[in-house]
This record gives sequence, structure tokens and C-alpha cells, in this order.
Amino acid sequence: MPRALLSVYDKTGIAEFASALHALGWTIISSGGTAQVIADAQVPVTDVADITGVPAIFGHRVVTLHPKIHGGILADRENAEHLAEMEQYDIEGIDLVVVNLYPFGSQPGVELIDIGGPAMVRAAAKNFAHVGVVVDTADYADVLEMIEGGFFGLTARRQLAQKAFRITSAYDASIASWLADESIDRQSATVPPILTLVAERAEVLRYGENPHQTGARYRLPGVESWWDSAVQLNGKEMSYLNVYDTEAAWQLVSKFDQPAAVVVKHANPCGVALASTIYEAYTNAHNADPVSAFGGVIAVNGEVNADTARAISEVFTEVVIAPSFSAEALEILCLKQSLRIIEAVAPFGAMAIDVRSIDGGLLVQSVDEASEPLDDFTVATTRSPNDDEWQSLLLAWQTVAATWSNAIVLANGFTVVGVCGGQPNRVDAARIAIGRAGEQSNGSVAASDAFFPFADTVEALAAAGVTAIIQPGGSVRDEESIAAANAHGIAMVLTGTRHFRH
Repeated sequence: MPRALLSVYDKTGIAEFASALHALGWTIISSGGTAQVIADAQVPVTDVADITGVPAIFGHRVVTLHPKIHGGILADRENAEHLAEMEQYDIEGIDLVVVNLYPFGSQPGVELIDIGGPAMVRAAAKNFAHVGVVVDTADYADVLEMIEGGFFGLTARRQLAQKAFRITSAYDASIASWLADESIDRQSATVPPILTLVAERAEVLRYGENPHQTGARYRLPGVESWWDSAVQLNGKEMSYLNVYDTEAAWQLVSKFDQPAAVVVKHANPCGVALASTIYEAYTNAHNADPVSAFGGVIAVNGEVNADTARAISEVFTEVVIAPSFSAEALEILCLKQSLRIIEAVAPFGAMAIDVRSIDGGLLVQSVDEASEPLDDFTVATTRSPNDDEWQSLLLAWQTVAATWSNAIVLANGFTVVGVCGGQPNRVDAARIAIGRAGEQSNGSVAASDAFFPFADTVEALAAAGVTAIIQPGGSVRDEESIAAANAHGIAMVLTGTRHFRH
């Protein structure tokens, strides 16, 4: 008579599964709460303690860790020595292991670190030649169908074993992440000698970077993400670039305390504005570069009302993301069936490392944040920025740090009016940003994500009417740039920190 060991945290469907196995002639072994649920369903069940001769001890920390359990799972049924030892030590084979683990990812804590469960899962998965393992309640029906039909064979058991090892690997990774994140410092996070990086697929995307590519969004077990609680209220499925651009927009807009709007195109901000209302912030951000805004992603950090929704609906947009939408705003925006509308909470800033793929491996670095204390900034010119210029400089500095290098950003008042990134040289980036700003460059301030290697960029900004500049400094020719700024009456602030984004 075949034997099945059932020990689950999520007891969904377990009584029905046990009843069906019993009807097929299986002996059911279980313990604790799982055994009680099965017994309550009038299904005969043998308690693990009756097999091991030892009750659950240490507050249920040790239940199944016993040779009569693990020997029954791991024994090779085609190995004569194994069979002899089973007889010698009175060990009966276990043919099916059904286990799901404590929910550590959603309830992290020492007592939710499952020991016996993963041990049984790994043992059964290792011995897939003879033992089946089920780790997902969604597989109950298929496994029962195969057992009843007599085709629960090696191929099926191998596939279930592969899934089991993926589950235990992700479980271990979530624990490792939790332990590491207990005291992590995002600014000084070191790169570990061994990187525990196991991800579970959270969402199959419409396609990858291009329609002929496949794409998916993965989540790291045990790491809290705003994506997990976000709700898509309308529109097509998200594509790879929709997710990428939405992440960029949402991360940037969430950095501001007052009403703010960000328009992103190809992961670069093309419009950023702060204002007294979300409507004003959005219209200012859009009007800064309406050409680039076409087909972009819009993020705002306050509720979208009807007026804002009407303004948004006038332009082709891929994604709109906000913490909330009024009923009237949703009614207006949902008239565009393809428009993706996402309601989300602010980002948690959970990631302390940035990872990129290279051939045969990964590039890993700590996450860059434009959060330098103002006390670290130095005014390098004879003139200091006035209060209005300081506000604009800080807006431009946050924006340039979120723009691909080489990057120059112009801000006039509380609106970013000119952005250029991804250029092979800084003076061209300045000229393009000035061109996009047009007349609004006059009286604006500028931010550069890295130092000026020559004074030519300062000269170009001065000619456009820029009155203040913020940049990291650190060039051997800093004095030339500072002298050029002084000559034009420009205030120049050095931050001491570069924010390249490649």
C-alpha cells in the first residue's frame, strides 16, 4: 500500500486531497494541524509520532527530522543495501510528500524559518526516481489525476522535483535577504562575496523591449516592493518598457514632498514640475516638452482629479500612475481603453544593490541616491544663489540624477524646462537642453550630473541666460569653469558627488 506524508501550512484543499488519496488505497501520514484537518474530514491518518516514537518537541521545531521519516523518503528502492537497511531499522517507504512552507516572505521572523518542511521537500525532490513531491496546492488536481490514471511516472515526478527545488531556493533566498537587510545602509552597502539572487516570476509581460522579445517581471522573495500592492485599473497588459519607464517615473516623483508631476520617455524624465496642485504640476511638466511627452509615462504624487484627467486624455500616453484617482477622473481616463492606469503606494526603497547582466555574470553596485546633505555643498563663485535659485537648483539636481549620462537639466522656477541625457559629450547635452527649453532657458538654472571638463559648457549655458549652476566639481579644470561663471555673474554650487547613470 503506497504511503503519502502530508504536512502543510496552507491547508487549502488538503482534506479533499487526503480523502481522494485514501479512496485510491493510500495510507496517509501527517502531524499537528494538518493531521487534525484530515481527521476532521473523517479520513484515517497516521500521526508522525506513532512512526518515530517521539512527539513533536521544542515547540514543534522538531517533528519529522527522524530516520524513519527521512529514510522512508530517501531510500533507493532499487538498491539492495538500502532495502536491507530499511528492513533492519523497520523503515517503511514514503511514496509521496506534500508540503508547503511557512509564509516567511510575507511574515518574516525567526519562528517562520521552516526547517522540517524544506528538508522533506529536498529529500523527496532528490529521490524523484521513486518519490513524488507536491509543493503547490494548484498541483493537487493534476497529481490526483495522474495517480488515478496510473501515469504518475518519472517525467511528472522530475518536473515536480524541479519546481520543489525552485521553491526551496527562493525560500532560502528570502531568509538570506531578510537577515542581510536588518541593518543595511543604502549609501555604504558593500557588495557581498556571494550574491544570493533568486527571483520568482511575478508577471508575464506583453513583450520585451521589442515585440519579438519575451519579457517578464520578477520579484525577489522577502523584499517588499510597491509593485506587489499596485493595482492596474485599466488598459493593456504592461510591456517590458512600460514597467521600466513606470519605475523610473514613480521613483522620481515620489522623492518630492509637494504636489509633483513627472513625464518619462525611454526611462528619462522629459518633464518635471512642482506646484500647488497636481493639475498645475502636470500641465507645467507636460508643457515643458510636449513633443517628447507623446507616448510617455505620467507619474503624479497626489490624487488625479477630473481636470487633470481631461488634460492627460488630450495626449497619447502609455501609463498614468498615481496614489489615487477620483471617480470622475477614472471615468474620463477609462474612455481610452489602451491607457494603463495604475494606482500605487510610494516606493519602499528596498533595494540596496543595482544589478546588470554581462556575458557569463553580473555587474553589481550599491544604489545611487541624490541625497547629499546641503551642508556638503560648496558655493565656488563670488555670488551665491538666491533663495529662488536654490529651490530650482535642488529640483534640477534630483532630475539630473535620474537622467542618463551625460546629462544636463535646466529648471526655471519649479519646472524643469530642458533635459538632455545620453550624449557622448557634455557641451552637446547642454546645447540640446537649451534648445528644448527655448525662451525659458533665460533666467533658468542648470544641473550637470558630472563635472565640466572644459569651460565651454558654462559658456553655452551663460549665453542661454542661465543664472546658476549645480555640478559635482572635481575636474582638473574646475577653476576655468568657476572663472567663466564668475565672469558671467553665474552662481556655481559644487556638490562633491557625481551621479552618472548609464
